[in-house]
Amino acid sequence: MPVFTREGKIDLIVFTAAITLLSIGLVMVFSASSVMGINDFRDPYYYVKKQTMWAVFGLVLMYIAAHVDYHIYQYLALPGLMIALILLVLVLLIGENIQGAKRWIDLGLINLQPSEVAKLAMVNYTAVYIATKRGKIRRFFTGLLPLLVFLGIQCALIIMEPDFGTAMTMAFTVIIILFAGGAHLGQLFALGCSAVPGVYYLIKFEPYRVKRLMAFLDPWADPTGAGWNVIQSLTAIGSGGFFGLGLGNSRQKFSYLPEHHTDFIFPILCEELGFIGGILVLALFFVIAWRGLRIALNAPDLFGSLLAIGLTSTIGFQALLNIGVVTGTLPVTGITLPFISYGGSSLLVSLASVGVLLNISRQNRS
Repeated sequence: MPVFTREGKIDLIVFTAAITLLSIGLVMVFSASSVMGINDFRDPYYYVKKQTMWAVFGLVLMYIAAHVDYHIYQYLALPGLMIALILLVLVLLIGENIQGAKRWIDLGLINLQPSEVAKLAMVNYTAVYIATKRGKIRRFFTGLLPLLVFLGIQCALIIMEPDFGTAMTMAFTVIIILFAGGAHLGQLFALGCSAVPGVYYLIKFEPYRVKRLMAFLDPWADPTGAGWNVIQSLTAIGSGGFFGLGLGNSRQKFSYLPEHHTDFIFPILCEELGFIGGILVLALFFVIAWRGLRIALNAPDLFGSLLAIGLTSTIGFQALLNIGVVTGTLPVTGITLPFISYGGSSLLVSLASVGVLLNISRQNRS
């Protein structure tokens, strides 16, 4: 099997949408983080310089992934999953503790976030597993259960960090791939119902999650505590109006809105660029979702189709979850906005995912 793909043209619409989001992200990271850069490092460009470095590495990864035949990932499915599991264990043992969460391993040049690697590894493994099992995936004990064991272990380790949002993204993506791969709908429904008590337990016995849920229901009940993030986020979005206050003119980034360059960067974008800027970002994510599904439908084989669905669902659901949180339509959970938020691991994985989508598009039937 050839390693590099030579035939076909990439999906320019997906490519353009991803590059546009990346460009918007770099601008917004600079705007949102310049004050922090001055306070923490006496350099307003500190965060955007690091993000630009990761963007360059990410574009190189995207280029390589767009030219390496995606079929080679079939042979990396199990090793990739094992590496991801090892990293998820390591981060709990030696990970850097930031605000009570162990999500990163300090590698010097970059803080590696193993959960981002795990998302990509799980999508690839699930696509390979279903493409290999084919009709057997409809059998619970010999088809569905072994896959669910791997998913459960990964999600449990991620929740222990804790990172509930990433675990949700991974679980949702696997369910979507299973649905597309022909898994028994009754089994998927039963799986969803059986997960409800577990989710209830995770919320009930973690005080901060209970506070977040209460803040979601009524943020004004605790405006200076659990409801602070949502209130400040909505204030930023509302302040932007239709056209925004202008690039760099956000008021909420001056220590009002926490995590304004990472999880809550979208409100800053809406405050500075207004409704127009927010809708543009939403439209670009919609374009990636639409074209990603089109690539999946025209993929030359089942593995390519499921891989495209998984990668598209990961990007789409993570964006939906982040925007849902910052607009108060979902309970607060820490998760970044792909391509836009500051963070090396997330950006590298997002750009690599787009590269794989582009490679599948080069081999599409039409």
